[in-house]
Amino acid sequence: MTPFESSWNPQSPESQQRRTAMLARLGALRALEERAARASAKSQARFDKRGQLLPRQRVALLLDVGAPWLPLSALAGYLHDTKDPETSVPGGGVVAGIGFVSGVRCMVVAADSGIDAGALQPMGLDKLLRVQEIALEQKLPFIHLVESAGANLMRYRVEGFVHGGAVFRNLSRLSAAGIPVITVQHGSGTAGGAYMPGLSDIVILVEGRSRAFLAGPPLLKAATGEIATEEELGGAMMHATVSGLGEYLAQDDREAISMARDVVASLGWPASRNSGEVPPPTLPASDLLGLMSEDLRQPVDMREVMARLVDASELLEFKALYGAATVCAQGNIGGHAVGLISNNGPIDVAGANKATHFIQWMCQRNQPIIYLQNTTGYMVGKDSEQGGMIKHGSKMIHAVTNATVPQITIQCGASFGAGNYGMCGRGYEPKFLFSWPNAKTSVMGAEQAARTMQIVADAALERKGIAPDPEKSQAQFDRIVHMFEAQADVAVTSGLMLDDGVIDPRDTRDVLRQCLDMCADAQARRLSPMQFGVARM
Repeated sequence: MTPFESSWNPQSPESQQRRTAMLARLGALRALEERAARASAKSQARFDKRGQLLPRQRVALLLDVGAPWLPLSALAGYLHDTKDPETSVPGGGVVAGIGFVSGVRCMVVAADSGIDAGALQPMGLDKLLRVQEIALEQKLPFIHLVESAGANLMRYRVEGFVHGGAVFRNLSRLSAAGIPVITVQHGSGTAGGAYMPGLSDIVILVEGRSRAFLAGPPLLKAATGEIATEEELGGAMMHATVSGLGEYLAQDDREAISMARDVVASLGWPASRNSGEVPPPTLPASDLLGLMSEDLRQPVDMREVMARLVDASELLEFKALYGAATVCAQGNIGGHAVGLISNNGPIDVAGANKATHFIQWMCQRNQPIIYLQNTTGYMVGKDSEQGGMIKHGSKMIHAVTNATVPQITIQCGASFGAGNYGMCGRGYEPKFLFSWPNAKTSVMGAEQAARTMQIVADAALERKGIAPDPEKSQAQFDRIVHMFEAQADVAVTSGLMLDDGVIDPRDTRDVLRQCLDMCADAQARRLSPMQFGVARM
């Protein structure tokens, strides 16, 4: 492999303009994420009075100092609690991410009890299910810091109750697979929430604070007429000494977190992969801020992106002179040999065949595939259709669907039409999918959609002998453009859990390296599965 010779001038006015726009967009998204932390921090005085730590303080204390931390789905639920973009609090009421605890890479989840007493927010359930899926697939110990008032009965939805059972199913699946499930019960766990510790392998309780019961005092009285205190029904001391629900009893949050770290240290979990020192890219990551235009119709040489992600900026391009609008190349990221696929234009017949060949080649070599999405979709037109675009594009989708190696997707720019599918979009279950702040996802471009509907509507009127009204036609055009652009925005798509989070383009290599390390660990790790999850005795 040879170093890539960049032709991009990061000091050009064009690049500087794009950089400014990207930083502004990134700042706006980070401000949204910080909104959840600020909302939770408003409960600081109440937590201090109870001698408790805030959820984010618990997570910080649990994690190894200075070790990598990969937050997940920080924008989940944006605009789902309220349609007001100025007051919507993203995050789904859950803090989640992948980090190191006592030297072991773990999935860490904390109920954000600083907001609505930890009640699961809109999209919080989907977020919890997604991180459980990642933990199972990547063989990560699952640590859950629980304190929740349960479901908000004023916003009860039967589908949430039914789908919520999958959370408990997944805890059982994790345990049965041989993946440790560790719960720290910082506060209440009522009704279904009581099954969080019930389905865990190890439970740590906090004296005077932990509560776990199927029916709290109000429900118990309403259902049976029986009167009992919270401590009698499900207090920490009762569960530690009578029911046997807890293995360890801590005096406060800090001791509970310390115990959790000790439990993880005692797992005997294999050390995570360490690729050692590898040559960084020779081209600076800061250039990635200025490569992508706000106008996603502007062309970008995606090899420039690849060269700023791979070790030593060395690339081996595959079939460079064939299907040139589809870019396939081999390189290394953090010492991992990978294949990279991206687009410098629509995916045409040659590009689809080239990508299909490359995916199969990577599968034969057992090398993960990185998709850098920046595509307006598959080529349309008479020549393309007659050339077999449908069948050749279908071959590419077959290859993506059935690839036998880890696939990771970064949405760098446009993700339009079936190009979203052929480039391993969310529906194709890549191991991880992250977006850049400028990314847009849609069935097609907003103006193309609006123009299509305008043509169809005008033709329908003309068949009836009615002349189209230019003002009404333009109004419809504007409405459709607004509808498509509003839904394509990354804050909206990330809020819908259509990615695993929005990342700073400059962090892309580090994120990919963490993901590749995890995939390599998971492939090498041998678990001790059982027929059932660990049952509480």
